Order: sequence, then C-alpha cells, then structure tokens
Amino acid sequence: MVKCSNSLIGILNVFSLILSVVILGGGIWLSKHGSTECESFFQKATIAVGVFLLLVSVAGVIGACCGVSWLLWLYLVVMFLLIILLFCFAIFGFVVTNKGAGEALSGKGYKEYRLGDYSNWLQKRVNDNKNWAKIRSCLQDSKICQHLLEDKSADEQAFDRRKLSSLESGCCKPSIDCGFTYANGNWTAGTAPPSDNPDCKAWNNDPARLCYSCQSCKAGFLDNIKSLWKRMAVLIVVVWVILVIIYSVGCCAFRNNRESNAWKHRYP
Repeated sequence: MVKCSNSLIGILNVFSLILSVVILGGGIWLSKHGSTECESFFQKATIAVGVFLLLVSVAGVIGACCGVSWLLWLYLVVMFLLIILLFCFAIFGFVVTNKGAGEALSGKGYKEYRLGDYSNWLQKRVNDNKNWAKIRSCLQDSKICQHLLEDKSADEQAFDRRKLSSLESGCCKPSIDCGFTYANGNWTAGTAPPSDNPDCKAWNNDPARLCYSCQSCKAGFLDNIKSLWKRMAVLIVVVWVILVIIYSVGCCAFRNNRESNAWKHRYP
C-alpha cells in the first residue's frame, strides 16, 4: 500500500510537471518571437529550466507512485544539490551586493552612481567588454531613456527635479561633475574647466550612444541589480523552504519504497 508521503510527493511533482510544461511553452514562444540578444538569452535559459524541471518531476512522479526506489533516490540527490546550491547562491548574492549606494545630491531628484562603490567581483563582470556589450545591447533594446529624450520642453531646473531610476541617472545623462548644461533635450559642455571624469568624454547626445559606455551607467546597472536582489531575497527564502519540505517528504517516500520492496522480497 502506498503511504501518504508517496502520494504527497507524487501530487507535488504533478504540479511541478505542469509548471515545467508552461515554462517550456514560454521558452518556445520566445524562440519564435524573440529577436533581440536579451530575448535570445532568456529563451535559452527558460527552455533549460523547463527541461530540467520536467525531468526532475517525471523522476519524482514515477519514483513515488510506481515504487521505483533508484529513481526516487536520484530525485532526492538532485533535490539535495538544489537545496545546497540555492543556499550558496543566496549567501553569495548577499555578499556581492552588500556594498554600493547612490550619492544623494542637494537640490536634485536623482542620485549619482560611482562604479568604485560596488564590490570588486561585480566591477570585474561589467568591466569585461564582452559582458558589457551584451548588457548594453539589452539596455538599448529596453529604451530606458526614451521618455527623457522625447520631452524637449523641460529646462535644466525641471530636469533636476525628476525622480530618475539608477539606470536612468547613470545611462541617460552625463555625470554632474562634467558641468554640462541641459536645454531642449540635449546636453552641451559648459564653461567650467573640464573634469577628469572619463564619463564626460564618453557622453554623446546620440540616442544610440548617450552614456551607455560610461562608468556611471555600469554603476547604475549594478545598483539596479542590488535592488532586484533585495526583492528576490524573499522569494529565494520561500523557494528554499519549499524545497526542504519536499525533500523531507521525498525521504519518507524513499523509506516507504525500501520497506515495501523489502516486505515483497521477504514475503513474495
């Protein structure tokens, strides 16, 4: 007789099996309709997650409901590795995103972001030309600066009162220490002595360039990652707890299978 834990692990994996089909469907849809590099990355990641979840779910369902102990054992090994990896990923994420914050400016509605304020590991990732080329392509495709470029009526005082996100502040305008002046949607060099900030030379009013090559844009991207990580932290903890519960139930199902098989061998 299949015990409660076997039934429960089977039901849980049926739900995850359905979820894997939905994820796979999303990945296939992206592969048919995606055209940008960002969409290409997400479609591959989505399909990979969907296939992995599908295989794990099938192993869990067959192992628990059909009493296949070796398949359930394999399922438990994978679940254990997932629990360990998710725990390590959470700790690593907190460590690398612990440093860095925007600098508040007097009379400004936005903050300034400096790449050197963030962890060395993150700095190395965005300073890699290959990595940043992909990130820059994603930022350009997202058109984060579009609404700022379209507003030609705002003067510099009105622009300074804007509540800009870290990406908008870092990528859509020059750094404040460059001394540029704003008018009719364009920034021009002022009369102040040139700053030694390399971002000042990297800035360009061309909508395709702006400050996407600036250190401030990289810092704004990292600050955005930090903010996203804080929001993801709660979800990660919830998923980790759920995995631990499923793993515990799976262990009970595995023990039930062994006891059932031992009983059949003893009393055929």
